[in-house]
Amino acid sequence: MFTPDLRVAVCLLSLLSWAIPGQAAQSTPNLGQAVSEEQLQGLDLIVMPNGNGLPEGSGSAVQGQVLYEQQCESCHGAQGEGSPGVPALVGGSTTDTPPLMTVGSYWPYATTVYDYIRRAMPPTAPKSLSDDEVYQVVAYVLQLNGLITETFELNRNTLPAVVMPNRNGFIDRSQVQQVRP
Repeated sequence: MFTPDLRVAVCLLSLLSWAIPGQAAQSTPNLGQAVSEEQLQGLDLIVMPNGNGLPEGSGSAVQGQVLYEQQCESCHGAQGEGSPGVPALVGGSTTDTPPLMTVGSYWPYATTVYDYIRRAMPPTAPKSLSDDEVYQVVAYVLQLNGLITETFELNRNTLPAVVMPNRNGFIDRSQVQQVRP
């Protein structure tokens, strides 16, 4: 039951609320603290399939076996066979139906294995492995899958060159732009 005068008064009060000092001066909402450049660097952990983003460092399967036994075996098994609720790292083939999603039979790029382990493993302490340790564990997992020898040294140059069995098993649609009606 608004009268025309009351409507005008409500509109004017609404407009005046925008002119209250402090409200107009604040251009952004107070949502938190700015992130420092140093903090931001710690979040930039993405490794691309072509190897962009790989850090300095190196490792072999011989080195990685020790670390795997300490950090990974309790969940993934001694030979990467997995356990209930934990995926296998070894086994399967590109012709399995449905596919067994292991590192050796499903993952298209070895760099993706590095990226995942670096950011997510071990699950009790993600991002706790050094760059060298990640190279070592990746080398051991690739060696368990028969993709490299135990003395092959992985680094930012050799890791992208490892050809995974399922490299061409996915359709690249990264350049497709979907138009919605």
